[in-house]
Amino acid sequence: MDLIEGRMTANVKDVDEVVVFLIGMRINKFRAVRSWLPAMLAMPRMLRELEADRSDGLLGARVTLSGPRDTAVVQYWRSVEELMAYASAPDREHRPAWAAFNRQVRKSRGSVGIWHETYRVPRGGFESVYVDMPPYGLGEAYGPVPVGARGNSARERLAGGT
Repeated sequence: MDLIEGRMTANVKDVDEVVVFLIGMRINKFRAVRSWLPAMLAMPRMLRELEADRSDGLLGARVTLSGPRDTAVVQYWRSVEELMAYASAPDREHRPAWAAFNRQVRKSRGSVGIWHETYRVPRGGFESVYVDMPPYGLGEAYGPVPVGARGNSARERLAGGT
C-alpha cells in the first residue's frame, strides 16, 4: 500500500454512525488442531467473500495477531442490520462455518475460544488521524482526507471539525 504523506483523517463528514465489529479466536490447546484449524481457515474465506461483494455492508477489515494464541479481525460495517443479515444468511460463508464450529467445540470443549464485540458509535463518538500512513482503519473504510484547519485536535475532530 502506498504511503499518504501528511496528516489525514477519515472522510466521515456525512456518516451518522460507525459500526465496529471485533471478532477473534484464541487457541487454548495447540495440539487440538482439529478444533482450531477449521475456525482459523474459515475467517479468510468469509473476508474474501465480503470483499468480493461490498453490497453486504462490510467497509473494511484488518486481521491482527497478538502472540501465538490470539487472532482478531477489526471490521467496519455500514450498519448493524447488514452485519446481522450476513451472519445469519444460510447461503453465505459465516452460518455454515458457525454451525461446524459449534459441532466441533462440543467434542473438544475448551480447545479453542471464539469472541466478538459489536460497537454502534454515533456521530461525535469517533475520530481518527493518520500521519504518514497508508490507508488504515476508518480512513481505509471511508477514504482518507486531509485534516482541515478546524480538525487539528482529536477534540475538534470529535466535534465534527474534520
